[in-house]
This record gives sequence, structure tokens and C-alpha cells, in this order.
Amino acid sequence: MTQQPLPEPTPARYQRSITDVISSPAPGRIPFSVEFMPPRNDEAETRLRTAAETFHDLGVAFVSVTYGAGGSSRDRTMRIAQDLARMPLTTLVHLTLVGHTEAELVEILSDYASLGLSNLLALRGDPPGADPLGEWTPVPGGYRYAEELIWLTKRLEATKHFQVGIAAFPEGHHQSESLAADTKYTLAKLRAGAEFSITQMFFDVDYYLRLRDRLVAADPELGSRPIIPGIMPITSLKSVRRQLQLSGAKLPAWLEERLVAATAGDEEANRDEIRKVGIEESTLMAERLIAEGVPDLHFMTMNFARATQEVLHNLGMAPAWGREHGHDAVR
Repeated sequence: MTQQPLPEPTPARYQRSITDVISSPAPGRIPFSVEFMPPRNDEAETRLRTAAETFHDLGVAFVSVTYGAGGSSRDRTMRIAQDLARMPLTTLVHLTLVGHTEAELVEILSDYASLGLSNLLALRGDPPGADPLGEWTPVPGGYRYAEELIWLTKRLEATKHFQVGIAAFPEGHHQSESLAADTKYTLAKLRAGAEFSITQMFFDVDYYLRLRDRLVAADPELGSRPIIPGIMPITSLKSVRRQLQLSGAKLPAWLEERLVAATAGDEEANRDEIRKVGIEESTLMAERLIAEGVPDLHFMTMNFARATQEVLHNLGMAPAWGREHGHDAVR
């Protein structure tokens, strides 16, 4: 009898996959994860590290690092991602097509691989310039679709072992002709090799549930791959309006009315009331998502720990924030 060769073991420097960590037992009711942005200066980097230490102590399943294009920002992104992985935290690195040729994408992917960063979120990215919702034009020698980045990652020898995730859009991508078309594009990325998705922020859970239903109805096998909901705790009306403008997502009328009422005509003077409403609504969203069986809660932190920890505390998954509540027992 001919003995079949054993598969080569995965090198130790590679990280656990995202689908592995979110399917493993969690310290709380459900796994949670967080998103960080590349810091622009040393002070912001210190703040990010403090937040990362807090989430590490709270048992975060994984952290993601958005992609900073350009020389110094790109280098800082790489360094931060490597440092987070060494904490150790399972780290998901983003990569966009913005401004990159295929050769440059190969170089970046190879750099990720050399650092042991083997979880990738493949994104097209927003067009450069003043209008993030404007028309997308690839650079000469570059790609037009995230699907192409997935194919590239899977065919390169250095990165074929990567686990790749994608973005999903509960309200549909702003450039999709229809929700049906958006579903088709999402399935194409899954078919190319993506194994999970993380949604754009949303503020109405029904949008997430309809996205999940659309994908399963269109393709029961691919559509059943994990769809991780992206949650942005609201702490400022001005800030969330800016984020909505950048993403094309919508704020439900009833929620905007609650937030506007909390300002009492003076947002600066009533920041605490706005924050209170935002944390309360994020908690209610998270409770419903947990009840609906989501695989993980992914918080967009803006590199701060407090708002996310407050929501987690409301869910019974973290101590209260503040030294008077024992926060110093965490960080």
C-alpha cells in the first residue's frame, strides 16, 4: 500500500485564521473584534497601543488594521500590524487597490507574508481625492475589482495560504445598480476565494438580516460563510454624519431624531447626552444581533477603547469603564 505524503505543516509564524478564532470559545457571550486605523503621529500611536492592550485584556478575538497608502503611512501600518500580532493578537490587515499597480500589490502582499500576517481583508477602496463616493478609475497596470486582488493573493506562492475576507454592504454598495447586483458582486468575491465578510457600518439591524438572507437565497453554500456585522458606537453627531458621508450608509430617521433631541440645540454642551444615546442604541443593536446568531461583533473604534468597552459592559462582557468602577483592573 502506497503511503500518501502528509501535508506540509503551517509555519508557526502564520497566524490563526479569522474563521478559526471566531468559532473558538469566547470569554463572553460572543466573540468580539475591533478595527484600528493607522495612527498619524506618535501621540496617536500611543493611544492606539493603550486601546490594543485594553482589548487584549478583555479577550478580543481579533483586531483589524485599515490600510494607509503612501510611503510613511504604509510603513507605519506594517509596523503597527506586526506589533499587534506580537502582543499576541490575531491581526487582520487591510489592503486596497487605490493607487497601486499589480507589481506593487505583489510587493505589499509579500511584505505581509514575510511578517507572518496571514489574514487579509481585500478591498477596492475609495477613489482618491475629495469625493470618496466618486467614480473609480484604476491606475495603469492596476486592478478595478477586489475580486482580482483575491485571485492574486491565492495564486502567489508566498500568500496562497492567506485567509481572505471582504467587505459586505447591508444597504448595498453605493455604486451597485441594485441590491441584486450587489449580491452578485459579493458572491463573485466569495467565489474567488474569500472565506468571510465584514460589513460596512449600519444602524438598522434589518439591513444586516436582509443582506444575510439575500446571500443565502442566491447561493446557500457561499452565502452561509460568516458575515461579521460592523458596529460603530456613536459618540458624536458631527462625527457619525461625517462617517456616513464617507461611506454612503444612512442614519435611520428615528435614530437621528433621538440624537438631535439629545443635542438640545447645542451639541458641544450636550456631548454626554449624545454619547449616552449612542451607546444605548449600539447596545440594543448588539443585543439583537446576538439573538440573531451573528458569529462576531466587530467594533469600529477610531482607536479609542472607551465607547466599545461601555457597550461590552452593557452586554455583560467587560468591566465598567473608569477607575471608580475597577477599570484599572483591566488597563
